[in-house]
Amino acid sequence: MNATVGDRLIVEGTYGANARREGFVVGVEHADGSPPYLVRWLDNGRESLVYPGPDARIVPGRR
Repeated sequence: MNATVGDRLIVEGTYGANARREGFVVGVEHADGSPPYLVRWLDNGRESLVYPGPDARIVPGRR
């Protein structure tokens, strides 16, 4: 998985009450676009460092 700043990260909820989460990638630690990513979540505006799992996907932003 590779991302650039401006891409969207979507994490599908896989357990009971876990809901789908979406956020924007606001920081990428590695030049090759590999994780971890700094993500600003749409549901609460908070930022967190994310190592995406198999339930996540990247949607490219505008380039």
